[in-house]
This record gives sequence, C-alpha cells and structure tokens, in this order.
Amino acid sequence: MHLAALLLAPGPDFRTRPVPEAALVFGGLSGDLHHGLVRKADARTPWHVRGTPIANTRQVSLVSVEELAVVAEALGIPEVDPADLGANLVLSGAPALGATPPGTRLLFPSGATLFVTEANPPCRQPGRKLAAAHGRRELEFAFVKAAKGKRGLVALVEREGAIRVGDPIRALAPTRG
Repeated sequence: MHLAALLLAPGPDFRTRPVPEAALVFGGLSGDLHHGLVRKADARTPWHVRGTPIANTRQVSLVSVEELAVVAEALGIPEVDPADLGANLVLSGAPALGATPPGTRLLFPSGATLFVTEANPPCRQPGRKLAAAHGRRELEFAFVKAAKGKRGLVALVEREGAIRVGDPIRALAPTRG
C-alpha cells in the first residue's frame, strides 16, 4: 500500500487540504487541527466527563481509496472527498483498512511510524459536509450507515519523521504475547 494523498486541517474547521509532504511529530501531524498529546473527552469517551483532558489517541486519521469508493457507491454519489471527512492520510492498496487491528504499526520510508489505536466510527459531522457538497440533506444520516466499517482508522505517532505523497507504507501486525 502507499500514501495516495496527504491532507491537513490548518484551522478550526476539520475539513482538510492537500499538502505534498508533512512532518509526523509526537502529537500528530505538525500544523493539523488534531495535533496534540492531549485532547478533551467527548461523545467517543463516555466513561470520562465531557471536556476532561485525556491522552490523544486520535492524532492522525487514515482512510482508504478503495473503501471510500464503496461508500460513494452505497450513497449514490460519484466520490467521497476525504477532505470532507477530515482525513489526514489517504491510502491506496488498502481495501480492508477499516478491519486493521489496533496495535498495527504503519512504517514509512523515513522511519516515521504510526500506531493504530482503533477504527474510526462514522459520525454525522462529515455526513453534513457530504450533504452540503452534494446538495443532498439525506447524506448526513446515510453516511453513518454506509461508512460503518469503512471510515478508516485513527492512530498516534510512535516515531517521528517526514512523510510524502507516494510513500510506500509497510504494515506490521500487532504482536501477541
């Protein structure tokens, strides 16, 4: 598999914009909205009081070209723009990315390494972006259903390094003790 696109959200809106290269640093992608060692607890962490500072295990969002094509087909739209999802890394050659187990490491030529923390469940926020982009309000809720298991992954930076569009990515399965 390889890095087909690299995107950053430079401002308060989670919509990402393409860049040719970026630095993976402890905390995420340098210059991205989701960068940080800590984040606030939210609806995804109901065991913590909302707003409580917790470790940021969602530093980088990854999606698959192949899975996005399946979601687009299910929604009856020409394509799902990864920028509308707030995705950071778009991988090609990863048709079952959403099934990647937590603990998998993704290695880049520079030595930069991502540690997969979990699958990224679909939510209405990107659905609203798709609905606006395609002029179809029903996509806000339809996206959540269509993207189940195909919304990609979130990861944290285990080792810093530069990444570039076109980089091959090697996956190391989690070790069992």
